[in-house]
Amino acid sequence: QVQLVESGGGLVQPGGSLRLSCAASGFRFSLYAMGWYRQAPGKQRELVATITSGSSTNYADSVKGRFTISRDNAVNTVFLQMNSLKPEDMGVYFCNAKFTSRGYWGQGTQVTVSS
Repeated sequence: QVQLVESGGGLVQPGGSLRLSCAASGFRFSLYAMGWYRQAPGKQRELVATITSGSSTNYADSVKGRFTISRDNAVNTVFLQMNSLKPEDMGVYFCNAKFTSRGYWGQGTQVTVSS
């Protein structure tokens, strides 16, 4: 069965860093484009970053230069390194896997940025 399990969220002060991980199982991870999305309270889910099966990356303008998405196909995991965090980065971060018409979501991990 397909599973995407996010981890690494938590409370961090503004300017701090977190590294999110998403462990995938139940599908051919290397074939899938992977992405991170986030949802703040009262707002729609939005794209943060994506990485293709060939490791091409794309970022939302709001996180360019601060966040880095990467993947390790050997351990079926996608990462999101988040630096210089701001209060507006707060929300639930979701992992997404996409291949043609197939798509899967994780349950999310909470990121709180506050002093």
